[in-house]
Amino acid sequence: MTDRDWMICALAEAKIACDENEVPVGAIVVKNDAIAAKAHNRCSADHDPTAHAELLALKAAYAKLGSLDGCTLYVTLEPCAMCAGATIHMRLPRLVFGAFDPVGGCCGSKIDLGDHWFDHSIETIGGVCETECASILKDFFRALRIE
Repeated sequence: MTDRDWMICALAEAKIACDENEVPVGAIVVKNDAIAAKAHNRCSADHDPTAHAELLALKAAYAKLGSLDGCTLYVTLEPCAMCAGATIHMRLPRLVFGAFDPVGGCCGSKIDLGDHWFDHSIETIGGVCETECASILKDFFRALRIE
């Protein structure tokens, strides 16, 4: 499968988040052409501001695999500082994200924590299915403003 195909799987998780009235961000961790873990935002449901999709997926994959060696994280929104930091500490080799986050994105928009700041660099690709990933977020926040 291609990065686009995997991002469509992450978008399915984002749609679940949206249905649960969570900020619609979805993430999957892929190893050897199979999904090792998937998650969506659960901040409201878990009453936990750290329950971001990518952090939940990374933790589940790490628990299952014991290492993220050979894994790719696909996430529909550019990770924040917390999630980007987790990718570094977990030594994730590759990250693919959809929509850029000019306000809080830490994988190229505001800063790129996975580039050269620490002892581990992450191959990062942004903008995969960017229109679709940005659209679900825009629609969600537009509906909130209407309410």
